[in-house]
Amino acid sequence: MTDTMDTRELGKVLSRIENEGPKALQHLKELHDRRKGAPVLGITGPPGAGKSTLVDQLIRLWRTEGKKVAGDRIRMQRHAADDGVFIRSVGSRGVHGGLSKAVHDLVVCFDAFGFDRIVIETVGVGQVDVDITGIAQTVLVVLVPEAGDDIQMLKAGLTEIGDIFVVNKADRPGADEMKARLLAMPDNPPPVFLTKGQQGEGMAELLSALETDLTRAKKDKARLERLARFREKRFMELCLEVLQQQWKAHWAKDPQSKKLIQLVRDGKINPYEAVKKTVAGGGVEPPT
Repeated sequence: MTDTMDTRELGKVLSRIENEGPKALQHLKELHDRRKGAPVLGITGPPGAGKSTLVDQLIRLWRTEGKKVAGDRIRMQRHAADDGVFIRSVGSRGVHGGLSKAVHDLVVCFDAFGFDRIVIETVGVGQVDVDITGIAQTVLVVLVPEAGDDIQMLKAGLTEIGDIFVVNKADRPGADEMKARLLAMPDNPPPVFLTKGQQGEGMAELLSALETDLTRAKKDKARLERLARFREKRFMELCLEVLQQQWKAHWAKDPQSKKLIQLVRDGKINPYEAVKKTVAGGGVEPPT
């Protein structure tokens, strides 16, 4: 593998990692060692807020500066034929909060292949999980003016994870009121911007604030801590995935384990006792 912007090679690497599961650890280790520290922007918010449109505009501005951008889940739109933009959607795969565990691996790959900016967009369904804060240095929360009519929307978790807020579709009634509500939040409310994503209005100001925040995040103790907690969590997940694969391989070859599994299936031993016997290395004869 090279460090060049070879998107075809990147596509092959991503496919191999997705298909190999835990067996891809060696590939990911090599890629992780080649990371260059590209800033990661997370973008979240309720459906219909215009997240993809805003990201589309941000990519447009980054590309005018010569920056190469990679992301997950973003609609291609005008950038489909741009060699400096790479999109790979891994989907949520049923993970609560709309963020797949595979996204972390995706970010490792993007960073290793030399992209200047990485964007992760959540699906924005239900209670947004805080996992996005463990991957992205800056989290952008996108809302619409209508959300101001329902204060519960502001208590649904979005306000607790956002570093920057955007009230998009600001030509609709209530945009200024929504901005005022956000700025009135206690405990040092983050900056709030009004944008019209479809028209590109307010995007230059938003991009400037994002770049400043991405730089600030490198020295922000609270954000560094949340990234550290996520790395610890991902480490534990990887350990469990590897152990699970090792146990499956063992069960497939070990006659005693196969017998124990059959006893569980037949209801002759309860699964809790079976776990105890497996971990302790005890026998598999059912109780009399």
